[in-house]
Amino acid sequence: MYISIVKRIGDLFASLVLLVLFSPLILGITLLLSIANGGKPFFLQKRPGKDGKIFTIIKFKTMNDKKDADGNLLPDMQRITKIGGFVRNYSLDELMQLVNVFVGDMSMVGPRPLLVAYLPLYNQEQARRHEVKPGITGWAQVNGRNAISWEEKFELDVWYVDHVSFVTDFKILWKTVEKVFKREGVSASEAHTMPMFTGTPD
Repeated sequence: MYISIVKRIGDLFASLVLLVLFSPLILGITLLLSIANGGKPFFLQKRPGKDGKIFTIIKFKTMNDKKDADGNLLPDMQRITKIGGFVRNYSLDELMQLVNVFVGDMSMVGPRPLLVAYLPLYNQEQARRHEVKPGITGWAQVNGRNAISWEEKFELDVWYVDHVSFVTDFKILWKTVEKVFKREGVSASEAHTMPMFTGTPD
């Protein structure tokens, strides 16, 4: 009842209100990132959603596409623009995912949608994170985010699947606001992004 009806109605209402409320900020960031990224303010990528169904996630593009002499993309830290770094530090790159929530691909709260390439790498327990819709924020994001290991992150994701409720979602949303303003757990050690997941050793 909660997941199928109440949660979806809440997602629709929240995403619509926030899109309208933050529309001036979204337009401003779009303009600045268009200038910084050569006319490419958005990052589009295929991600697995509920039950592994593939959808296109929308994020603000915080890195440019600069390459080395061999045509390979430079390391993340060298491609993050100044405005991109600001946007990422305050989690503003997630704002466009409100569109994904509105159309039903995502929820406000749930396990983060990761790369399609990770699907065959999950063990049976880790794959349970796809039993619910992915979210803009989740239990793992308010308990370490990029500062914890993949295995810890997946354990937290599965915990959420087993404990999803209105109270749990409200608690996560409240803690998310606190984390964003405190800028906690944004980076993994000294890197700007998590290392690639390569599977959990047996």
